Amino acid sequence: MDIKDLFLSCRRGDLNRVQYLVEEKEVDLTVRDKWDSSPLYYACLCGHIDIVRYLLEKGAKCELKTFDGERCVYGALNDEIRMLLKNYKAVTSSIIRRDQYNEFLRRMLEAGCYKDISFIVHDQSFSVHRCVLAARCRYFADLFVSKWEDRSEIKLKNKLITPHAFKALLQFLYTARLNVHLDHVDDVLLLAKHCKMTNLTHQIEEKKTEVESFEQSKPGVTVNVLCLEPSTDSSELNDDLGVLADQAFPHELCQEFESVYTSDGQSKLLWFQTRTALPFPPEEVPSFPDVIFSVEGHQFNCHKVFFTGRSDYFKALLDDHFGESSTDEEHNLPVITLHETTSAIFVQVMYYIYQDSCELNRNNVVDILSVADMFLLPGLKRRCANALSQWIDVDNIITILRTARLFDLARLEDQCAEFIASNLERVIDNNEFTTFVREDANAVKERQETDSIPIVDDIRYHITNFVQTFSDMYEADQKLAVIDSFLEELGLEA
Repeated sequence: MDIKDLFLSCRRGDLNRVQYLVEEKEVDLTVRDKWDSSPLYYACLCGHIDIVRYLLEKGAKCELKTFDGERCVYGALNDEIRMLLKNYKAVTSSIIRRDQYNEFLRRMLEAGCYKDISFIVHDQSFSVHRCVLAARCRYFADLFVSKWEDRSEIKLKNKLITPHAFKALLQFLYTARLNVHLDHVDDVLLLAKHCKMTNLTHQIEEKKTEVESFEQSKPGVTVNVLCLEPSTDSSELNDDLGVLADQAFPHELCQEFESVYTSDGQSKLLWFQTRTALPFPPEEVPSFPDVIFSVEGHQFNCHKVFFTGRSDYFKALLDDHFGESSTDEEHNLPVITLHETTSAIFVQVMYYIYQDSCELNRNNVVDILSVADMFLLPGLKRRCANALSQWIDVDNIITILRTARLFDLARLEDQCAEFIASNLERVIDNNEFTTFVREDANAVKERQETDSIPIVDDIRYHITNFVQTFSDMYEADQKLAVIDSFLEELGLEA
């Protein structure tokens, strides 16, 4: 519903609603409807320049000379919006939070930390991570354990392989995205076929057809850059990199996790028990680990680039050597012992780090949230908060509200206030709610008799927010009167 609301708000020109959906509800700006149109396209089409400017500032994709960019420019209602699109300084870059998965993958490709092999293409060098290429492409995985085994530099002498094409291929392998000039598209296609990447081949061919059709239907419009973006429901990249977490998983834990998570019936970790039961187990992808984490005596063979790139805690632990460590003689790898978590919780953290998802349930979410806070993983904290928000009810609302306050989860705290506002008559008689309001009032230093109480202010906001009809106004007045009566009984004024 939030996605539909965003499209409608962009068409209507409701900037406040758009801001609320993007900043509070965290709706993705890259979503598309059934006509392959984005929220930015509708804002341009309907002439709402304030929303266009806001969406651009928040990272809406609109690169000139690309399909999306030219479509927004062509469909813009007036020249003022067209000039904004053409002149906007951030039009070719996304404004992304540091911990977001896509930004991490982009930096992993570009930054160069812990890269363990280089490819030389026409005298141009490309340093990469073997673990990523092996997880994403069977062609590379096979060569890393055969022809290219134990080599740190590979020279690709095939004259048909160009630096532009190889760079584009690496971008796709790391990010599932592709930005390539149309002059080099055929070279990328040739390389993709050579590496037996049928999925990439099909995506490029389909996008070429789409661009050509668009240019023919819009005389005078030229697209110079072909861009591929994964669909919002695509998990191919995450699943491929999740294989690295599969390989890091200690085999002795398979049976233990099978029994722990069977009650849910949905846990991905059941796959390990299934795999061990097969008469011919699937061929494992070489993972090339460079660090071992020891948790409760179990060893997880992991990769520094993932842990240091996603967590400042692990960056300090591994780069600055703040931690208890030893050396594994068999593999000659550093062993870092983690005392602050259990193996069950670390497994979920590990999967989040590799594939940006993990199994959250009512039994483990608070423990994972606590460890995510300690390991400085704000993205995982938000996932835990989102999960908790789905389980809010009258019986646990105060517990979840306290959790939101403890871990500084502003959005979850706001959702709790919204739930209380919507279910005021059921929550207000709860003794835990009464205690919480008193604590909130006492927490204000040197509180005057009529000072505000934070939780009460938030509830009042949600009661009066988006009131549109007389019946809404009447209902809001009734709820506000209930709050005033409640505070009067407690001897509080706010």
